[in-house]
Amino acid sequence: MSSFDFKETLKNSVDIVRVIGDYVRLQKLGGSARYRGLCPFHNEKTPSFYVHADRQFFKCFGCAKGGDVFSFVMEIEGLGFFEAMKLLAEKNGIPMPAPKPDFDPASRKKASLQDLHEMAARLFQESLFGPRGEPAREYLKQRGVGRKLAEEFGLGFSEPGGGLVRLFQKQGVEEPLLEESGLCLRRTEGPGYFDRFRNRLMFPIWNESGKVIAFGGRTLAEDQPKYLNSPETPIYRKSHVLYNLHRAREGARKSGRMVLVEGYMDVLGAHAAGVKEVVASCGTALTNQQVRAIKRHADRVVVNFDPDQAGANAAERSIQILLEESLQIRVCSLPGGLDPDEFVKTNGAEAYRMELERGPGYFHWLAERARGRFDMRSAEGRMEAFRFLLPAIQKLPDKLERLAVVNDMASYLRVEPGEMLDQFRRAAADRTPPRALDVKIDQALPDLERVLIRLVVHHPGIVADYADTILDLDSFAELASHGILAAALRQIEQQGRLDFTQLQASLTESDAHLLSALFASDTEDVERTHDDPAAQLRACLGKLERDQQQRQRKQLRQLVREAEMRGDLAEALKLMEREKELARLAATQVF
Repeated sequence: MSSFDFKETLKNSVDIVRVIGDYVRLQKLGGSARYRGLCPFHNEKTPSFYVHADRQFFKCFGCAKGGDVFSFVMEIEGLGFFEAMKLLAEKNGIPMPAPKPDFDPASRKKASLQDLHEMAARLFQESLFGPRGEPAREYLKQRGVGRKLAEEFGLGFSEPGGGLVRLFQKQGVEEPLLEESGLCLRRTEGPGYFDRFRNRLMFPIWNESGKVIAFGGRTLAEDQPKYLNSPETPIYRKSHVLYNLHRAREGARKSGRMVLVEGYMDVLGAHAAGVKEVVASCGTALTNQQVRAIKRHADRVVVNFDPDQAGANAAERSIQILLEESLQIRVCSLPGGLDPDEFVKTNGAEAYRMELERGPGYFHWLAERARGRFDMRSAEGRMEAFRFLLPAIQKLPDKLERLAVVNDMASYLRVEPGEMLDQFRRAAADRTPPRALDVKIDQALPDLERVLIRLVVHHPGIVADYADTILDLDSFAELASHGILAAALRQIEQQGRLDFTQLQASLTESDAHLLSALFASDTEDVERTHDDPAAQLRACLGKLERDQQQRQRKQLRQLVREAEMRGDLAEALKLMEREKELARLAATQVF
């Protein structure tokens, strides 16, 4: 089977709604084949992202991204085409033919790096439960992590003497890949490589599809940095990855929230307590990309960082970003100075879940920090506290919500509301969100054109018999959708079928947007085209022919007037006869 044939087979075998639904909360639009949700590629409060099940394509009318199931996976996962195709094939249990030796080198490299990480994960896990893994197992026991949880999270152990380099060399891995994987380092003195991770408890880091793409290692020695993480590689971008997201997203959709913690062990502790919707940033400050990944699955976030000063500062920074993405935020500061996994071990799962539920809203938490920082006994100190809160309030995208928070904080800080509002109005500027492209753009098209496009897309076999007739009509070139219809008809003539994604790729940006809007809009035209499509097509052709004849008759009448003004009566009579002939033809013509 050729790569093109396999691509088409795979594309026809997977459900784009189910694939995208793993990443985006989609809402079905009535009884249609259309779905809508918040775009995963840009920040928005009103959904402008549409998925069309019948035509197997997606389109965002806010940022203009669109395409088929391969385009979506490539964009959301940061993959090349071959990797996206491989991922979809594996998820759907469809055997994939071996790639040709000359297929895309970048995709081949990424696939190889992915394989190296899978090999490393297996080796680390074998070592954890092998004879040399006793120190790591003892550490896990002290932290209350049993074998079942360790296996579920793929925990492992990198032995003091290494082992990955030997394994990779035994498997014939090319030397440049050793260093590029981030798992091995070149020796500064002498030839060869050595393992990056040694004598560490290993935490695999997965992408959203559940593939191992990096590692975090917790040292078991006293003279080493506590944590060591993989560097960025062609398959791992720290700023885009949340630890445990591939597991947490199902729990987040059920509960409507995501719990954000600081570290790997915190995730394990919360997960063991039955809080499945828990994630952590991978050793970096929270980024916009990570927050948008959270927002795809939940509207609410509970921030549960360590209760020390560093954790509180990290929470404050993170929440600024969460606010920008319009998420509802609560902050959970656990009593006793304990982090999540220690709290669960000491107080139990139920106590932890209760703490998550009663965590205060963000502004009340931040106001408490302000009260501890400024002299609340003086009016000046209370205004300083408000000015401390002001940048966070300004990040709220909704004007009414900002004003409500100002009033609430005025009461909480015992500041005169009018004075606070005056400060706020001077400092805050109204935010004007980017204007989304109009999803109803297709409604500007005449009914004739909308029906013609849908007939071409849904019934190409019937349209094929009339393709030459349509293309030869002078009135056809006058249609606003001429570019879409002409490209579709040419594809049908050349290939005997119509590929929607290929059609979109061949259009100008404005025509591609118009076509997507037509199929994302909530109309019943699609269903109506299935009622005797051949008769509908003949009716459309008849209308086009009549329009063409009317224009020709109008032109002839104008020529008659011009001939009469010149005094050329013979030419005027000749033109009048031609106009009458067209009128007789129009009265008898039937498609």
